[in-house]
Amino acid sequence: MAAVADKSGEAALVAAAANDKKNSLVVETPKSESKEFNVQNLVDMFTKLNPLAKEFFPSSYQQNQTKNDGKFNQRRNNSNQGRRRLNGKAFRAQRDDSIRQTVYVSDIDQNVTEEQLAGLFSNCGQVVDCRVCGDPHSVLRFAFVEFADEEGARAALNLNGIMLGFYPVRVLPSKTAILPVNPTFLPRSEDEREMCTRTVYCTNIDKKVSQAEVKNFFESACGEVTRLRLLGDNVHSTRIAFVEFAMAESAIVALNCSGMVLGTQPIRVSPSKTPVRPRVARPTLV
Repeated sequence: MAAVADKSGEAALVAAAANDKKNSLVVETPKSESKEFNVQNLVDMFTKLNPLAKEFFPSSYQQNQTKNDGKFNQRRNNSNQGRRRLNGKAFRAQRDDSIRQTVYVSDIDQNVTEEQLAGLFSNCGQVVDCRVCGDPHSVLRFAFVEFADEEGARAALNLNGIMLGFYPVRVLPSKTAILPVNPTFLPRSEDEREMCTRTVYCTNIDKKVSQAEVKNFFESACGEVTRLRLLGDNVHSTRIAFVEFAMAESAIVALNCSGMVLGTQPIRVSPSKTPVRPRVARPTLV
């Protein structure tokens, strides 16, 4: 009986040892020393690590992120360019609509005013703008009349040859649109209206021409220039200018400069509807 008990005890010890080996890991050291680590302890240790920590980022992951960011920026830039193209198309479409709604009138009597001209064409449709250009003392004046719709412009063509004042006017489809005038730029007093009689509006100015060159051009051909405002932007290929003379007679002479070449472009000169106001000095910070 004692022998049987000893054998059963040994079997129990062997079974317990086998279970311990299943739950332990043996690591060989360079000195062939054995150290046992509990597997559950290893599991607990690894679960505490953050797999998204920076030191665990593979290089390929960062490269993919850079590529994706580049694609995003490219898409964003392309969308901005698309919006700019869309704005440009919308601007051109609006300008084309204005051209179709505008007629060109020539051979206008020097005594005819813009109000009278607009009154004549108001029988064809709603007139939204009327601009008389050219020397006010010449029968070679011309004008642009814009209507609210194309029907008014088509009806206005039937007035070709009608007598207005002492001369029959010519009415043709316009090739250009009338640029709107900001109401805040219009004269606000009698003094500013007098300034307008001495001021001309010049367009199609070569971008390479300086303000001093514009002033010298008009002073040598017309007379003393008291103020000059040269304007331009990055959208249009040419610039515009408002030129104020000391004498109204000089402004009348300047109208004859329309068609002359300044730089590399033939300029267009017409009476100005707006005065050249002096620039307001900005207060300096102390």
